[in-house]
Amino acid sequence: MSIAVGSRIPDASFKVKSGDVTSDMTTAEIFRGKKVVLFAVPGAYTPTCSLKHLPGFLSNIDEFKRRGIDTVACTAVNDHHVLAAWGKDTGADGRILLLADGTAAFAKAMGMATELGPLGTRSQRYAAYVDDGVLEVLNVEDAPGKAETSSAEALLKALP
Repeated sequence: MSIAVGSRIPDASFKVKSGDVTSDMTTAEIFRGKKVVLFAVPGAYTPTCSLKHLPGFLSNIDEFKRRGIDTVACTAVNDHHVLAAWGKDTGADGRILLLADGTAAFAKAMGMATELGPLGTRSQRYAAYVDDGVLEVLNVEDAPGKAETSSAEALLKALP
């Protein structure tokens, strides 16, 4: 069962890489006292994630900031080295906080993990608005290869 609107984001830790420095970042550090847009992709460098999902959040960063969003973050079931390279290659580096959920622990805690056979456990594609650690909006994609319900534009329409 996936997390419900009105629930607190579960405690978890992510690996984050900035330059040559790797650090751990907790959900408390990311969400406490902040308005955060969080979107999840099944994996960096996959066609839908790189060509459809991430670009919408990049092109709408300024609009999210105008709406009072403190952080735009993306989580994926990849290691921090892969996410750092993806961030550099896509222009997301320094603009979107890339949260490596290498073991899918966060995806599982959110109830958003999905088994993709030989690809292993991944996160479902979704976009969320979190206010001070409480999930206020959750848009989950209903079909693989799509980034419509979970798009930046759809989330912008759902923001309070």
